[in-house]
Amino acid sequence: MKPVARFAAALLGSVFAAGLYAGAANAEVTVLGWPGGPEETALRAAADAYNAKDDVSEENKVELLFFNRDGFWDKLQADLAAGSDAFDLNLLATYSIGRYAPFMEPVELSDEAQALYGDAVLSTMQFDGKQYGVPTDLSLHFMYYRKDLIDALMSDDDAKARYADISKEHLGTAMEPKNPDDWTWDDYAATALYFTKAVNPDSPTRYGTVLQMKNLLFNIMVWQSTARSYGGDWMDADGKITVDSEAFRKGLELYKKLYDAGATPRDSLSYEFAEANAAYAAGQVAAMVQWNAAAADLTNAEKSPAVGEVTATIAPPAGPEARATHIHGLGLGLNKSAENKEGAKAFLKWLSTEEAALIYARAGGAPALSADAVSAVAEERPDLVQLGEYAGAYGYVMNGGASANALAIYELQAKEFTGYWSGQQDLDTALANVEKGMADLLK
Repeated sequence: MKPVARFAAALLGSVFAAGLYAGAANAEVTVLGWPGGPEETALRAAADAYNAKDDVSEENKVELLFFNRDGFWDKLQADLAAGSDAFDLNLLATYSIGRYAPFMEPVELSDEAQALYGDAVLSTMQFDGKQYGVPTDLSLHFMYYRKDLIDALMSDDDAKARYADISKEHLGTAMEPKNPDDWTWDDYAATALYFTKAVNPDSPTRYGTVLQMKNLLFNIMVWQSTARSYGGDWMDADGKITVDSEAFRKGLELYKKLYDAGATPRDSLSYEFAEANAAYAAGQVAAMVQWNAAAADLTNAEKSPAVGEVTATIAPPAGPEARATHIHGLGLGLNKSAENKEGAKAFLKWLSTEEAALIYARAGGAPALSADAVSAVAEERPDLVQLGEYAGAYGYVMNGGASANALAIYELQAKEFTGYWSGQQDLDTALANVEKGMADLLK
């Protein structure tokens, strides 16, 4: 058994350790996650189902442990680096795997995993070509748009003419409105400008879009699919940093153009997930790119009465090279210092089966599953249908996006790119600062 005293010591004297992990002494396979939200609920359901299986012995049953979310990744790194054996399996995220890989072991998934998830989803738990975890939850981006507004535009010849005039003036080309599922980034920009009162006084909404431009690493994850769809990446195959490119310039200039035109609220420089959702839910925005996690609220008429019945979701717009959505996963991986490795490996293998994935999904988790697998829960979880489809068709992880300093790179880009969008520095300076900083971080 794993005494709490040993766990507390491994946490280097952290005051939160005592008392939170009392359950660890009664388990042989201990799983460390974070509390609250659908991830905890789904993991509890999966663990209960596994423990009830006839072929799982008492010494291999699963007990769940939880850190507080605040400072979770730093605390976990300290624990792993100290060689703690107080937990066998621990939470992982795509952007943090590189930090923890030296203290973890690659894992073997079930024979069903490849068909269940596909390459794009499995890659969210990979580092240096090795699989370090089971992908339990996936985050990516949807384009949310107002069906009623787009339908009205598409059926009105006068509105189409005004749309063409606006796109000619601001984008240099007279364009026609399209079905949002056929949008390029230029179509999105033209639509955002058309539905902006500062550009078109007859617009039924004040803003055409809402951009998340706060100096925050997760906002760069939302933005960077613009650059990716133009062929951008952090590095090429030889490890050369490639952010000072036409692709990154196009994506950064798109945000700047929309912000300067008033197509997004002026205080968007302080916006992240919650503020963007609030602006859209208020009925004053025509379309936005947002995390899939917002779908449950923004498409629900009870939770978002102004827009719930008229909101649709699709994949983000296309660029000349691709249609793309950033993806990152949460999952569970194996602590190199685990005390019960065999029991932990058995649980991971089961967790990567269709049986486990469906239990997890029905309990509120967000696994990205193949079309065949997700059909079993499609009626109760329609959002998972798009999640799996878009992850497989459009999902990407930047080259270096799972490295040890991936979080620091996102933070660097957030600082420099927000500086450009806010007018504090020019584009050349922002890109030069990012390239220099990345060169130091990726040494």
